[in-house]
Amino acid sequence: MLKIPDLTLPLAALLLTAHLASSAQSAVPTGMVRLAGGTFTMGTDAAKIDGLMARFGTKRRELFAAELPAHDVTLRPFFIDRTEVTNGDFNNWMPKAYAPGDAGLPVTFITWMQASAYCASIGKRLPSEAEWEFAAAGGRDGGRAAEYPWGDATPEASTANWQGAGIGKPTRVGRYPPNAAGLYDMSGNVWEFVEDDWRNDYTPGSAASPDRKVIRGGSFGGSPVNLRVRYRDSHPASGPGPHVGFRCARW
Repeated sequence: MLKIPDLTLPLAALLLTAHLASSAQSAVPTGMVRLAGGTFTMGTDAAKIDGLMARFGTKRRELFAAELPAHDVTLRPFFIDRTEVTNGDFNNWMPKAYAPGDAGLPVTFITWMQASAYCASIGKRLPSEAEWEFAAAGGRDGGRAAEYPWGDATPEASTANWQGAGIGKPTRVGRYPPNAAGLYDMSGNVWEFVEDDWRNDYTPGSAASPDRKVIRGGSFGGSPVNLRVRYRDSHPASGPGPHVGFRCARW
C-alpha cells in the first residue's frame, strides 16, 4: 500500500507561525490606538463657509480658507497615541525641568525638531496632518460631519480645556472624555505639532513653508472655531511655546 506522508503537523505549524506573525503585526502598542485607515474627505467644502461664518458669528472668511478645498485622502492603517506626550514621558528621553506634580501635563516649550526626534527615539513619528484629522474625527469618514471630536455641540467646560473652561493653562492629559476612537484631548489643552510643513490651503501645488509647521486641535486659550476637527493653524518649527505640544504615531 502506498504510504501517504502525514502533513498535518507541518501544516499546523505553518498556520501557527502565520497566525503569530499576523498577531504580532496587529498587536496595539501600549498607549496607542489602531485606526484602520481608508479613504475620507479632508478639509471643508467651500459651500459650507457661509454657514460656518453664521454659526460662529464672524465675518472673517479667512478663518476657514486654509481648510479649502475639500479633497479625498486615502490612509493606510496606523497607530496613534491615546494622549499627548507628557512631561514625564519626555523627561525619560531628555531631562526637562517641570514643576512637582506636573509629570502628567502635556510637554510644552519644545520645538518641532525635538518633538520629531522624541518620536523617532521610541520607534514612532509625528502623525501626518491627514492622519491627525482622520483620528480627531474618530477614525471614520462618517465622523467628518461633526465639527468636534465629540460631535456638533459647542464646547463646554466638561468637554475640553479651552478658553471657555476658564483654566488658562494645560491640564493633565486624559482628563476629558475621549472621542469615538478612544483618543483624548484631540481638541483643546495644547495645540499639537504634526509632520507637515505649512501651506496656506490644500490647493495642489501651493507653496510649503518648511520654517512653519502645521498645528492642530486648539489649546487652553482656543475659541470654539480653533477646536474644530478641520481647523488648521501653523507655528514656527524652531519656536517653543507654552501652548504647543504633540503626540506620536507609527505604522
